[in-house]
Amino acid sequence: MAKYLLLKHYRGAPAAVNDVPMDQWSPEEVSAHMRFMHDFMARLEKTGEFVDAQALAPEGMWVRYEGEGRPPVTDGPFAETKDLIAGWVVIDVDSEERAVELAGELSAAPGAGGRPIHEWLEVRPFLAATPTITE
Repeated sequence: MAKYLLLKHYRGAPAAVNDVPMDQWSPEEVSAHMRFMHDFMARLEKTGEFVDAQALAPEGMWVRYEGEGRPPVTDGPFAETKDLIAGWVVIDVDSEERAVELAGELSAAPGAGGRPIHEWLEVRPFLAATPTITE
């Protein structure tokens, strides 16, 4: 089994086929989308392939260590993940092919008008082994 991260993006990926922002969907369209996501995750739980899934709030900040004292915090001018990453799903599957298959299914979540979004999802494998330092 190998773990994969399926990243859902607000921006940064090629445009989805049904590229209407969620804040322009009707309450029924949002409910249908959330129901699809819930059912998708429930199915993965039954197959043992589900690890975790989270949606992210739009708020966020950059933090960096600069020695003693309080670290600096900024809201820009950098490209910020709050503008890019909407959420993620972590799966544990038998193959890269299965990860791609599941990402394709997730891409078909309904959006505006009840039509599939056909959004692009980023599929990234977890490192198989922790890098080690040798002398």
